[in-house]
Amino acid sequence: MASQAQSFADFPEDVQLSIISFLLPTELSSFASTSRRSASLCASPALWNAMLDRRWGSKTLVRRWTSASALPLHRLYSVLDSWDALLGFWRWIGHGAVSAVGTTPLVFFEWGPSFISGSRVSPSPDAGSYGVIKTPFIWLGLSSHGEPVSFRFEYPEDAAKSATDPGVPESDLVPVTVSFMGSNHFVVDENRSFYAEVSDAGIEGTSPPDQLMSEIYQHFANRTSPGGDKASRRQRKKRERERLGRRRWEAEHFIKIGSFDSTPFRPLQGLWKGICEDMRLDFFLVTYDDIGGISCRRVGDSGVPFAGYSPVFWASNTKFMEPPFSSEEQDIYDRRVHIRPVALDQFDKHTEVVSRILCINSSYDLVLPDLSGSSVDSRNVEGRIWEYEDGTFGFGFLSNNFIIDLKHITLNGRILDTVENCSNVSSS
Repeated sequence: MASQAQSFADFPEDVQLSIISFLLPTELSSFASTSRRSASLCASPALWNAMLDRRWGSKTLVRRWTSASALPLHRLYSVLDSWDALLGFWRWIGHGAVSAVGTTPLVFFEWGPSFISGSRVSPSPDAGSYGVIKTPFIWLGLSSHGEPVSFRFEYPEDAAKSATDPGVPESDLVPVTVSFMGSNHFVVDENRSFYAEVSDAGIEGTSPPDQLMSEIYQHFANRTSPGGDKASRRQRKKRERERLGRRRWEAEHFIKIGSFDSTPFRPLQGLWKGICEDMRLDFFLVTYDDIGGISCRRVGDSGVPFAGYSPVFWASNTKFMEPPFSSEEQDIYDRRVHIRPVALDQFDKHTEVVSRILCINSSYDLVLPDLSGSSVDSRNVEGRIWEYEDGTFGFGFLSNNFIIDLKHITLNGRILDTVENCSNVSSS
């Protein structure tokens, strides 16, 4: 006797929930409209818990989000989906010589246990170091009432001391709104309506709960916010009222750096860090164009002319020279010194194994012709990229005798070699 085919409705409910948990929310909406039973399945908390865990279970503690907030699960999924677009690197854009976010135009967003944090990212000022400094910038989370809340950190000039010295006044948290303008552009603006609510209803009803404030400070400054007594609330309310009288700071705009990691087909792509000839660490962004070429720009101190987003090298195509290399190419590489951290000076300067070589040109001859010297001598602008077997690479020009080796800034979504904004080193 032939077995009868089963319909979807014949499966047990847990099997049905498991199957539809692979659908997108828009697809779930269409499925829910097919019958009352389908609508009931799509409203099941078990379904949304499974969808939340599948999407973000490896990145954040989903149970912390669901237990700490009264937000319905389907709404929580929508909030996390919108915030998920923040992850990765963004570049500040604006007018003036100095970035509004500090000495670097880079901001990096990552998941926390029950929040998303954005940090300013800058090279360590220590000479000859690959260290990277992360400074708190934006915190996004949920209040106990299920409302999305966002705060911008307004650190004093001695912010490095405030995290460890109880005698230094604590930094303020400014409520902000984070608004997307398309998928690759967001704006941070002061949330003035928050202050209006404070004036009308009082601080207790509108400020984030003390537990939330404590979590913010524990994450960013390794210390807790003031206690929840009336005196601290009055002091906080006074600071917020004083801020009402200040001139409103301008909105800050950021553009996403979409490809900050390399790929097998674009091995040089992404954000890199390298120690330059002055022994200072710089960030470099390498991008591929649509016609087979690549370009590298320095992403550094926006207060220095041409350093904020200045060109370094370019190549009209990405055709590498494969081994075995000619004696001339081997000599070009062997005669150059690798710029390394001071701590590595004791090791052999030529430990990298070159897998391929790419010809490049300095961008000075295109953008700053007066700095390129005589265009008759191609050595003033011609250079090489030496790709190493470990996936990193170095570059140098024939007019000098050194190689700048570039290393990864991130690994598996985490910034490497993070250090405190002082002499203390933190784990990455």
